[in-house]
Amino acid sequence: MGFIAFLKTQFIVHLLIGFVFVVSGLIINFIQLCTLVLWPINKQFYRRVNCRLAYSLWSQLVMLLEWWSGTECTLFSDEATVNTFGKEHVIIILNHNFEIDFLCGWTMTERFGVLGSSKVLAKRELLYVPLIGWTWYFLEIVFCKRKWEEDRDTVIEGLKRLADYPEYMWFLLYCEGTRFTETKHRISMEVAESKGLPKLKYHLLPRTKGFTTAVQCLRGTVSAVYDVTLNFRGNKNPSLLGILYGKKYEADMCVRRFPLEDIPQDEKEAANWLHKLYQEKDALQEMYNQEGIFPGQQFKPRRRPWTLLNFLFWATVLLSPLFTFGFGVFASGSPLLILAFLGFVGAASFGVRRLIGVTEIEKGSSYGNQEFKKKK
Repeated sequence: MGFIAFLKTQFIVHLLIGFVFVVSGLIINFIQLCTLVLWPINKQFYRRVNCRLAYSLWSQLVMLLEWWSGTECTLFSDEATVNTFGKEHVIIILNHNFEIDFLCGWTMTERFGVLGSSKVLAKRELLYVPLIGWTWYFLEIVFCKRKWEEDRDTVIEGLKRLADYPEYMWFLLYCEGTRFTETKHRISMEVAESKGLPKLKYHLLPRTKGFTTAVQCLRGTVSAVYDVTLNFRGNKNPSLLGILYGKKYEADMCVRRFPLEDIPQDEKEAANWLHKLYQEKDALQEMYNQEGIFPGQQFKPRRRPWTLLNFLFWATVLLSPLFTFGFGVFASGSPLLILAFLGFVGAASFGVRRLIGVTEIEKGSSYGNQEFKKKK
């Protein structure tokens, strides 16, 4: 094991990376709070500023994937589709099977210049998570309780507010509503059988309300729907902790573009279109499992240096005073100061671990275990 590889496995290094992310995130959130005064003066300028502030935070996670772990992301698509990336507003449909599926999506948005302006339909609980939810609030992310009767007006209002967004955005939808688990899949397929819908082998039954509403509200703004099917070579099941330890993975992403005018305007027909899409996604997963490859040309967009430079900037700004302060504490010889400093380190470690826990499948929500049954 080389020295760099050894460093990547050390807890103290992980703690320092977490410290940079958390403290820089709190600083960014405070700056975002200050930018609220811009909204009544110039809404579009407010949005552009917050896109860049969000980029400064999210790109640190992308840096871990691209530069720290060296994970490779390969696109399987066609040249005409790839040439549209970063040049239009789109809705993204991504399977929700892996802990770092969002991070693979972010690395693609970064390479095509839309990371800061990317959007998602997120569960409302995330709004109260420091850094993640707070940053999304200032980005006008649409939050929902995943109870359509309560969410309908909020979601429609949030989507319509994005109609005049000044920068190209990729609006991500996890139509399955929750991460794939065997228990949720079994329950989901029971619902499919009860409704006479085709069963899926690798996906949960898609929730159609969010998709059809997004298509209706963003029609005239969004140009297309990108269907993205993600898999990892070697049947790997990567985690954010694995990325933090420097483990390298190989992600393959099959991307298909559907012009929005090809998607039915009628809600029921659009829902049927989505169900058909998921049958196709299932077939793509089956092909990948059998052949180890998706159909289409292979593209490997180059990673850009900005994520690394951004992290190095924050590390320089934040770690220098931390080291100076820590040295001063231990040099003082005061047991009280030393214990207080170690307590701070412990609290920081706990906070970082809690943030990582948000991405872990086994600690995910129980949404889907009972919600599918209620729909039977």
